[in-house]
Amino acid sequence: QVQLAESGGGLVQAGESLRLSCAASGRTFNSGAIGWFRQIPGKAREFVARVSWIGSMTVYADAVKDRFTIWADNAENTVYLHMNSLKPEDTALYSCAEDADSWPGSGYLNPRTYNYWGHGTQVTVSS
Repeated sequence: QVQLAESGGGLVQAGESLRLSCAASGRTFNSGAIGWFRQIPGKAREFVARVSWIGSMTVYADAVKDRFTIWADNAENTVYLHMNSLKPEDTALYSCAEDADSWPGSGYLNPRTYNYWGHGTQVTVSS
């Protein structure tokens, strides 16, 4: 069974950067993809970005495109999300999740597409 562990969250000021990590263990195949979602209390999970383990196919939400960068390090079984120019509206609990499919089909925005989830790491951006 795949286990995911996020780290790297914290409290920063607007305009600063953070790098989140999603360490995966228990993977039996090199295929699949990792997606990052974020959630604030009372609201649904929001897709942030996604990367496939093979081929590094990436997808970004419009709200973070040009500010966030996602990549996968297969040797370390870790996916990174580097966040630049953070805004107060980026404040949320960030969680990573694994999709067994590498290709971002029509369901990549839907949290139900993902099989395994980490517990999340809190990102707070002050104005």
